[in-house]
Amino acid sequence: MPIVIITGLPASGKSTRARQLHDYLAGKGKRVHIISENEAVPKALYEKNAFFNSSQSEKVVRSDLKSEASRHLNKDDVVILDAGNYIKGFRYELHCMTKAVRTTQCTLFTCIPLEQAWTFNIERNEPDKLDEQADQSDRRPNNSNVPYTREIFDALCMRYEEPQSSSRWDSPLVVALPEDAIDLEAIYKSLYETQPLPPNQSTQNPPLGATNYLFELDIIMQEIIKEILGAVKIGAFGQLRVRGSTVKVKVTTSMNAMQLNRLRQKFITSTCRASQTTPAPLAQVPQLFVQFINANTVGC
Repeated sequence: MPIVIITGLPASGKSTRARQLHDYLAGKGKRVHIISENEAVPKALYEKNAFFNSSQSEKVVRSDLKSEASRHLNKDDVVILDAGNYIKGFRYELHCMTKAVRTTQCTLFTCIPLEQAWTFNIERNEPDKLDEQADQSDRRPNNSNVPYTREIFDALCMRYEEPQSSSRWDSPLVVALPEDAIDLEAIYKSLYETQPLPPNQSTQNPPLGATNYLFELDIIMQEIIKEILGAVKIGAFGQLRVRGSTVKVKVTTSMNAMQLNRLRQKFITSTCRASQTTPAPLAQVPQLFVQFINANTVGC
């Protein structure tokens, strides 16, 4: 699922651009999700200016926004993250999230002179209101028209880290001035006509730790041993198919719990040596263990 990260100074028109982009992409037949900071803040029970005066509350809402964007990640939908996104480190986190799911991303920068943004801000004189575009059954608080105080406005402008097209986490970067129309076609091409960046080591889920891996490994082997001993108990000697393996176990009359558990320990030891490089995927363990049993049964 492509994602558009909108960023800009306070009152720079981010929500207006988000709606314009939504309408354009929806007209192209895309399912679009707008994730809005203006909805997330009142939803978290924060008053707008008090919220931006607390770094702790900002961390909470940023985490909520990132989590909601992550929940909507799929191959079909488009996410528009309508928020200040003024911290370049947070934009980098979103970039890594995008790479991890192998999708595309675009950054839309609503560029505006500071004093013009302040003029737009003081024209906001309405209290918190419900989202007029939502269904009656799902109308959400939206504080888009709540003005910032001068103190909070200035603080946010000072903290703002402007996106750079040379930064990989801000690229491709589309800039929209207040008097200009968005280059919607450029955004569409960056989302749908480019290849997603390949994930690297920092964006990949780490493999199971040694303790977890060996625990799962041992469970698989014990289940196989249980199946073999069950076959021995009822006298079903010969070829036995076990779950997860296309190779059958050669069940013999000499097999017993002590012998099979000894083989289990040997297999674990050999696996531990191999895990120092690349451990075998757990899905391959049943077949590998069956082959190990068949190769080591004679003379045990």
